[in-house]
Amino acid sequence: MTEQHPTQGRPLAGVSGAEGLSAATPELRDIPQATVTRLAAYLRVLGLLVDQGTHIVSSEELAAASGVGSAKLRKDLSFLGPNGVRGVGYDVSRLRGRIEQTLGLDRGHKVVLVGAGNLGQALAGYGGFGRRGFEMVGLFDIDPAVTGTQVGDLAVRHIDELDQACRELEATIGVIATPDDAAQDVCDRLVGAGLDCILSFSATSLDVPEHVESRRVDLAVEMQVLSFNSARNTGQVPVSPPALDHTEPRTQVRIGHAAHVPSAAKRNGSVIAP
Repeated sequence: MTEQHPTQGRPLAGVSGAEGLSAATPELRDIPQATVTRLAAYLRVLGLLVDQGTHIVSSEELAAASGVGSAKLRKDLSFLGPNGVRGVGYDVSRLRGRIEQTLGLDRGHKVVLVGAGNLGQALAGYGGFGRRGFEMVGLFDIDPAVTGTQVGDLAVRHIDELDQACRELEATIGVIATPDDAAQDVCDRLVGAGLDCILSFSATSLDVPEHVESRRVDLAVEMQVLSFNSARNTGQVPVSPPALDHTEPRTQVRIGHAAHVPSAAKRNGSVIAP
């Protein structure tokens, strides 16, 4: 019997969410951003399972490998329509395909990257993008010492060619790996070239039009989060009690390894619950 998870969200398109992953596109829904982030995590795990030759995975196994609870995983997958077979589990390849369709990865994306320094070259040389539906098609920089050099199969082009190249290459995503003071100008150039999806590795917040989707990856912030998690796990983070009358003394409590941590404070993958 097919496991019927209650569907979540408001339908955006009148496409039937049939259980099988046929040629039909799964029903599109309003999916919370946090769920989208977790779907990407599930997709990564499913890819590893495919590589290992695994055909069936239970919700508990997939949830544990993804760092979430099984109830949350089942709720997330309910946005995709019926999935899995009760008492059996999820067909790994079928579920992977359904998530790829939901995230729009089945149509593929062409990526241009601006900033061919150490970080940019490392990103350009990463082979995992192609396996996940992203093709790096162009590298750009303003430094004459860098332009014309070869990074993998791509030659670094001058940023003045960006507008025309984006249109010729049919780029769909722009990546910014420049110094912070150049990020907004590069963003404006990418938007002017017709891109409406931008990923920035700059610490600077970008000003973009409403129709443009942008995300910022601040590596320093991510390391600070890791530092906090490490300090909390070793009992070095003081936790203040709820606010009391100012006349009462406040006491700092350290959480040790054996201490009970309320469920609201538990980690969920890389997401820190309040």
